[in-house]
Amino acid sequence: MNVLEIKDVNKSFREKKVLKDISIDLESGSILGLLGPNGSGKTTILKSIAGLYEINSGSILVDGKTVGKETKGIVSFLPDKPIIPSNMKVSEAINYFKNFFEDFNEEKAINILTRFYIPLYTKLDRLSKGDNEKVHLALTLAREAKLYLLDEPLVGLDPKAREEMVEVILENFNEGSSVIVSTHLVRDVERLFDKVCFIKNGEVFMLEDAEDIRYRNNMSIEEFFKEVY
Repeated sequence: MNVLEIKDVNKSFREKKVLKDISIDLESGSILGLLGPNGSGKTTILKSIAGLYEINSGSILVDGKTVGKETKGIVSFLPDKPIIPSNMKVSEAINYFKNFFEDFNEEKAINILTRFYIPLYTKLDRLSKGDNEKVHLALTLAREAKLYLLDEPLVGLDPKAREEMVEVILENFNEGSSVIVSTHLVRDVERLFDKVCFIKNGEVFMLEDAEDIRYRNNMSIEEFFKEVY
């Protein structure tokens, strides 16, 4: 069963068309790499799935439901910029999510943060940018959602931290749910992907199984990414 079905979606901001006839489907239990350079439309796609942007035409179904109030409870979104007030302690951020989301698993959040060696009683503004990213990822993954949307989760991290992030995503991936990872940093994360969608100038350039791309082109997803862009 498809957890996500996007069909013929168009989105404009004023006179600028940023998504053009986008169609993407994603099966339950799989991880999709949403790949493209900055400004290609990746964030707009994720925010449209999350219900933060209203599309101009087309349709988006999450678990068979039209995007709206009902789907916000089954979609967990990690934006590309921090959303938690920086004067909060990590423990306060946990309580904030616990009170806001019924599906939030506090124990899971603490386990992930412990894995990252993040102190719970430190304010976010005292943490490094990388550790802030880890806190936001932990809180996002700690929800028992059907669909996780991770927008550029590796930006600003050193190679070691990127590897840690990938491991945590794999360790906490529930096979009954699905994940979309938006990124232009392909090398560090491509082993996650079951399926890959290349976005170019607001359009789907290619949507295909990751292994099929590797086999047909005899190259890695990163190498193919460099050829496309």
